[in-house]
Amino acid sequence: MTAHTPNRDARHGPAAPPPALVVVAHGSRDPRALATVRRLLDGVRALRPGLPVHLGHIELNAPLLPGTLAELDAQGTGAAVLVPLLLSRGHHVKRDIPEAAAGARLHARVAAPLGPHPLLVDALHTRLTEAGWRTPADAAARRASGVVLAAAGSRDPEARVDTHRTARLLAERLGVPVVPAYASAAAPTVPDALRALTARGRSRVAVASYFTAPGRFATECAAAAPGIAAAPLGTHPAMARLVLHRYDQALRARTPVTGPAALLTA
Repeated sequence: MTAHTPNRDARHGPAAPPPALVVVAHGSRDPRALATVRRLLDGVRALRPGLPVHLGHIELNAPLLPGTLAELDAQGTGAAVLVPLLLSRGHHVKRDIPEAAAGARLHARVAAPLGPHPLLVDALHTRLTEAGWRTPADAAARRASGVVLAAAGSRDPEARVDTHRTARLLAERLGVPVVPAYASAAAPTVPDALRALTARGRSRVAVASYFTAPGRFATECAAAAPGIAAAPLGTHPAMARLVLHRYDQALRARTPVTGPAALLTA
């Protein structure tokens, strides 16, 4: 009798290990951001035991993405899927991350950014509720309510398209207008959006934080809120599920998902 070898197919030999998941974060000078991202990765590992999960940053924090890819190659990792911890398309998704993937020795595929997706709306709704948001009880309360969706901002028009789509999904969930606004590089600013809603008779306005982790932009946007200001998405359970969804989606795709396919919401 021969000994049993785990994970071995008699016809095809040992099962190939899954491609490594590399979560690509932007990076921040705020130490809370790195701590949050590391806890999020722990959540991903808990959902998918056995999947190698690694971190690479675009800038500001170690490990940087090229270093992570080089280390994986040195360890003999044959393939990786890079999942941007970013909420829309833009320069980092279209240029920086694909260039890092192309320069790696291992086979690397680039997944879609996290947004837009209904799971993000789940997280946004939860964070607003935690901050004190309550569904308007009647039509008069709905007419007096509104939300500003505070995002980082980008000069890329497709990034604004993605953020606007998330705003529409959140508006459908909340039953009140949701106005996208930006901390930099795009208009309107959060204070401008707040003033615009007030001018329309919306006296009960909250700010939803469309950021993956705490940082300067998230703090500045929250400070502008007249009342309710939600926390960043952070380690909400939907975030880990969405990271794995984008990983699986990229594995199923024939080409890297960095263009129009990034609008997939399934």
